[in-house]
Amino acid sequence: MKGFIQTLKNIWSLQELRDKILVTLSLILVYRFASYISLPAINMAEVGDLLDHFQKQGGNKQAAGLLGLLSSFTGGAFSHASIMALGIMPYISASIIVQLMGLAIPYLQKLQKDGESGRKTINQITRWLTIVVCLVQAPFYLGTITQAFLPYEQFRSAYYIDPQSIAFYVPSIIILVAGSVFAMWLGEKITDKGIGNGISILIMVGILSRLPSSFIQEYTTQTSNGGLGSIMILIEVLFWLLVILLAIVISVAVRKIPIQYVSRAHATGGLNRNLLQGARQWIPLKVNASGVMPLIFAQALMFVPGLLTKFDDTNTFLAGFKNPFSWQYNVLLVLLIIIFSYFYTAITIPVNQMADDLKRNGGLIPKVRPGQDTANYLDDILSKITLPGAIFLSIFAVLPALVHGTFVQTEGFSHFFGGTSLLIMVGVILDTVQQINTYLLNHHYDGLMQSKLSRTSNL
Repeated sequence: MKGFIQTLKNIWSLQELRDKILVTLSLILVYRFASYISLPAINMAEVGDLLDHFQKQGGNKQAAGLLGLLSSFTGGAFSHASIMALGIMPYISASIIVQLMGLAIPYLQKLQKDGESGRKTINQITRWLTIVVCLVQAPFYLGTITQAFLPYEQFRSAYYIDPQSIAFYVPSIIILVAGSVFAMWLGEKITDKGIGNGISILIMVGILSRLPSSFIQEYTTQTSNGGLGSIMILIEVLFWLLVILLAIVISVAVRKIPIQYVSRAHATGGLNRNLLQGARQWIPLKVNASGVMPLIFAQALMFVPGLLTKFDDTNTFLAGFKNPFSWQYNVLLVLLIIIFSYFYTAITIPVNQMADDLKRNGGLIPKVRPGQDTANYLDDILSKITLPGAIFLSIFAVLPALVHGTFVQTEGFSHFFGGTSLLIMVGVILDTVQQINTYLLNHHYDGLMQSKLSRTSNL
């Protein structure tokens, strides 16, 4: 504890780092304030919580739970008809689209190889594509709010004007697009002027904002059952900490591929011979190289099986695909995660380019020939370590369904035991801590994750 307090003092003593943290916190505060500003055409005093209204009006819990999952990424703005309802997710969607298009469009492939200038052009393309995505998502969002969750016939007092009129749709779409662009601007400013990846931090803040209310709801539900409730809360917290620890392990786990760098030098006899330069180095291949992207892709496609119930409402098997806590939903989700883990790893880790870079810089993997053999070797290692990474990712994805009803009583708190929410929080926090450590180490301070053992081993 004393070392942690000293680390905080070290952080505060560095003016540059202190200013970056203050800028980050200030922009996060602006984002959270904006998420509570409702659309001008909707009277939030009458609306209350859209999720509660939807359930009271006879809506099914599965759809409400799905809306709650979407709302968690915007910190509740999605379910409260806020000007920030779309949040930062259109930018994430645009980034994924640009990344996938880079596999097929030569122009984008060229930009990816152009260094800093190419990166700026790709960022500009992503910004414009974000606006296009917003223009597509905003009308669907307004339709969902005005038809499914707040029908005008039942909630007339919740609208200042008719939600079916152009006077409602056009200004609301413009405001939603502007809110999403503003969130994108805040995220980029955090990245440039603050600490950490701004886009990821905004998503994490939105998720964490639901944690206190979810925990209070779970605590109230458990303690209402008597004295055993407090013990169950303690068990839940301990198990949650264990899950977080496992998520950290899978996030940082790597397979180290040893490499050696070789140069040509003249020997005493006038002949050339290979001299190994310095100590052996490593290529760290992450076990979970695709991060949370397979989970995001899989959850996006899980909307499709639920649409099949429109053809047969009496089929209980198909109805299970609409329930995130059913075995049908989770079995299909696991299969999609494993498939997308291999797919996303294959398109994001260029083993051929890595092999070419090694060969060009005089590097080689022991007992493996440079060039295509090195690329095949790296691809084989990736294929082997991707499977356990995908299995662990699948376990985290279905964990909320496993704990819900087992010992966690509320849906809101069960989502924090796994899935996209937990992995995003762990990944963003680790990345931010690493950046803080970099600043501290550059000024000869011990970092947040530095231990006494690591300090003595470096002597």
